Amino acid sequence: MSTFSLSDVAATDEPSRGGARVERLRGALPGLGAALAWATFGVSCLVRDDVGDWSRTQDVAIAAFVISVLILPGTLAADRLGQAGAWLRQRAPWLVVLGLFLAVWELATAKFALLPLPFFPPPQAIVEVYTDDLPKLADSVFASIKLQIGGYIIGATLGFMTGVAIGWSTNIGYWVHPLLRFIGPLPATAWLPIAFFMFPSSWSASTFLIALATGFPVTVLTWSGVASVSSSYYDVARTLGARPSCLVLKVAIPAALPHVFVGLFMGLGASFAVLVVAEMIGVKAGLGWYLQWAQGWAAYANMYAALLVMSLLCSGAITLLFKVRDRVLVWQKGVVKW
Repeated sequence: MSTFSLSDVAATDEPSRGGARVERLRGALPGLGAALAWATFGVSCLVRDDVGDWSRTQDVAIAAFVISVLILPGTLAADRLGQAGAWLRQRAPWLVVLGLFLAVWELATAKFALLPLPFFPPPQAIVEVYTDDLPKLADSVFASIKLQIGGYIIGATLGFMTGVAIGWSTNIGYWVHPLLRFIGPLPATAWLPIAFFMFPSSWSASTFLIALATGFPVTVLTWSGVASVSSSYYDVARTLGARPSCLVLKVAIPAALPHVFVGLFMGLGASFAVLVVAEMIGVKAGLGWYLQWAQGWAAYANMYAALLVMSLLCSGAITLLFKVRDRVLVWQKGVVKW
């Protein structure tokens, strides 16, 4: 008869504990690398630069050191931080790349002038834009948002209604389809001279161009969605006593929603492209106007700062649209991710 002692049990658990400790340390390595990368960026900022004089260099260095200090314990205690810890551990490799990229950018511009000024400003120059030129940049962002939302809503609404009408009625499709094939493939920017001549203000002309760029993909995809609805759905609804209006509202439109959201995504990207062009030409405020103003004064730091804000706005708008899509199309949640 064999007996087991507590020492035998402890000896058995020791390898498993050691393996878990090794796995924990291995998972913390990307976080350690990210902390070192951001510390390197902070040190690179503190190196004396003879290329230019930027007032935010020390502030950027302090921020880099703070991020470095926060990353390391956050990664080591990721298991205790829940979703925040999982998010940090998942994105630790990207934090490594970002920290090293900023350090190389700092050295290549502000320290050794490997990239010529003013075309390639250092990171602290862009930070200066967000602190010193914030009122003008904020006004431009607000103007762009107003113009974008107005044009996008008009284009999406008209495109959705037109697509439903074409997909449901062959008579309407007979008259509208040729116009759609003629107008739709043309880039919205090709209508710039006509738009600024026909509309009383540059604001209304820009709204028209954004609506035109949004409306075409929404119309085509909505039309495709309504036309591809199975006839068996309509037969079942008619058997239950549904009227034509009910067939459109309760059968055709819900079944076509996946196609509609694809058109909304495509229209959103096209509308942002037209927004920048329209603001560069006729509008007195906005990110496109700000980009042109910065380029005219060779303020490339302002230009890069505006491009970064524009990227964040576009990404945020697409993320918001994905949230709406996941809420409306619950059965397709997680199929397409952003």
